[in-house]
Amino acid sequence: MKIIRSRDFTAPQAWGALDVANMGGITTRLHWADQPYTWHVNDGEEVFAVLDGIVDMHYREDGEEKVVTLTTGDVFFAGIGCEHVAHPQGEARILVVEREGSV
Repeated sequence: MKIIRSRDFTAPQAWGALDVANMGGITTRLHWADQPYTWHVNDGEEVFAVLDGIVDMHYREDGEEKVVTLTTGDVFFAGIGCEHVAHPQGEARILVVEREGSV
């Protein structure tokens, strides 16, 4: 059993993570970030849930860049082939569920 107080979690660098669980090759990780990530496409699907903070999620749809602002409690689902990058506004804590070893 684990109890994690996500608002207390920090990391030494942006996108540092705490491994919460690995369930048959699907990982759940808590990330802390205060800087943008990099544009990427995951190796599979990804669930991205903002637990604390505000994150601008940039994604490309039909070659056009779009942005949606995610706040605490919001969830972004990146399907296979979805190119995206997260830009936190200040500090944010994000729960990410994805295939083990995904980008």
